[in-house]
Amino acid sequence: MAHATRSPAGDNQPPEFAPRDLWRDDLALREAVEREGAAGFAPRIAAYGALAGDRLLALAADAHRDRPRLRRFDAAGQRIDRVEFHPAYHAVMQAAIEHGVAGLSWREPQPGAHVARAALGYLHYQAEPGSSCPLTMTHAAVPVLRREPGLREWADKAAAPHYDPRELPIAAKAGVTLGMGMTEKQGGSDVRSNTTTATPLRGGDPEYALAGHKWFLSAPMSDAFLVLAQAPGGLTCLLVPRRLPDGERNAFRLLRLKDKLGDWSNASSEVEFNGARGWRVGKEGHGIATILEMVMLTRLDCMLGSAGLMRMALACAVHHCRHRRAFGKRLIEKPLMRNVLTDLAIEAEAALALSLRVARAVDAARQDPREAAFARVATAIGKYWVCKRATAFVAEAQECLGGNGYIEESLLPRLYRQAPLNSIWEGAANIQCLDVLRALRDPATGVALMAGLDVARGLHPAFDATIASLGKRMAEPGVDESDARTLVERLALALQAAVLLRAGNPLADAFCRSRLDRCRGLAFGTLPAGTRFEGVLERVLPAD
Repeated sequence: MAHATRSPAGDNQPPEFAPRDLWRDDLALREAVEREGAAGFAPRIAAYGALAGDRLLALAADAHRDRPRLRRFDAAGQRIDRVEFHPAYHAVMQAAIEHGVAGLSWREPQPGAHVARAALGYLHYQAEPGSSCPLTMTHAAVPVLRREPGLREWADKAAAPHYDPRELPIAAKAGVTLGMGMTEKQGGSDVRSNTTTATPLRGGDPEYALAGHKWFLSAPMSDAFLVLAQAPGGLTCLLVPRRLPDGERNAFRLLRLKDKLGDWSNASSEVEFNGARGWRVGKEGHGIATILEMVMLTRLDCMLGSAGLMRMALACAVHHCRHRRAFGKRLIEKPLMRNVLTDLAIEAEAALALSLRVARAVDAARQDPREAAFARVATAIGKYWVCKRATAFVAEAQECLGGNGYIEESLLPRLYRQAPLNSIWEGAANIQCLDVLRALRDPATGVALMAGLDVARGLHPAFDATIASLGKRMAEPGVDESDARTLVERLALALQAAVLLRAGNPLADAFCRSRLDRCRGLAFGTLPAGTRFEGVLERVLPAD
């Protein structure tokens, strides 16, 4: 077993945390996968969990240490605009795509496939979060591209289990990756203010020439990018390949790579289009509508990534506290430390539970309008809350390690740098809250949301009081925009409680008492007196 290879502890220092089996160690994940309908995929998820906690975690260190570099010119002075990565990055990408992190749900469209892919993404993020950016964009683009007969090859090869980083036209590749270019420097999330133009090359033809810029173009070595630009009929979505069908480079230039806080293994760039050719996706003027399905899927992956990040930080903290001694006892035996770790464990499990519940709704959305409406609003609710909690969570986990948690070898600094990303990417917190308010204007969405809560009615008094209050509030004519965060937070907590209560989860009572009853402080580690700590930390991580 992988654990046998760890270095022994010495001088009151814990043994090395990794390698570990991320599936075997995670009881909450195994239960959630079965509960949400993906038990048939469990052997494949288990195989990836073992790989992620061993080989991929080791590769991630090199992928982050040796960051991507932009080479604008080759030795002959020819413009190439090539981003060079450490070989470890390509090895991680290959493993992820071959195991279905980007394409499983489209390649095998059976019940539970979206939940299984979500579980794979959750595991992958724990090992190497930077590469999750191109993986999630590739995954999210497939259903949109499949609706365009002329772009079907792109959709099929994006879902294929083949990774090929070479710069070649699509006809020469068995698999492709996709990026996105939405935001511009003057607009950010307000994409309607985009100034990049798309000029039709021939009347009625789906091919356009693009001119303008994008302030963020993530994963710039992708084979193609979904880009928003102003066409004659309004804001339009286009597929812009890196290489044209004849093999020539498309007419755009990478201006620079962003110097980011974290997410170091992944390249993000600024790009300038100089007549680049693109192919329309959807109707002219319907760019935002075309992109909405993709955005929902990428926001779900933000939730999953933050849940995975919390899980890894928690596992590192519990491992350390089991092996570190202070003042005559192991840290994990100290009552106050047990409160902190238990509180973190409740938070992490609730984040995972809600994320996989939303993945199940995505699975069912095509057949069940109520689940489709639930997925739409619950994704925005969960994206707001789960991603918002990650930064404070990782900081608390670092404190459990003390000074060791501030040292790169502990893994916690990398997680901390990564933690704010998902709350910012694909619409920051205020955007999510406004999206929830817009969704709730449709009465069917409110009905679907309350149905998702009603499944746990009668299982806990604090929960019943919460949903009664939420029901009254949602029945009111409208919510003041300035109060949107308060409402969305309460909805997120209620949804998490509903999933845990319905599952009979042993942490459900502590979750409701601490999150819904408000009988606690604002910091982690302030669970109310009388909370049962017994068994919680054993549930988090098996004893070595």
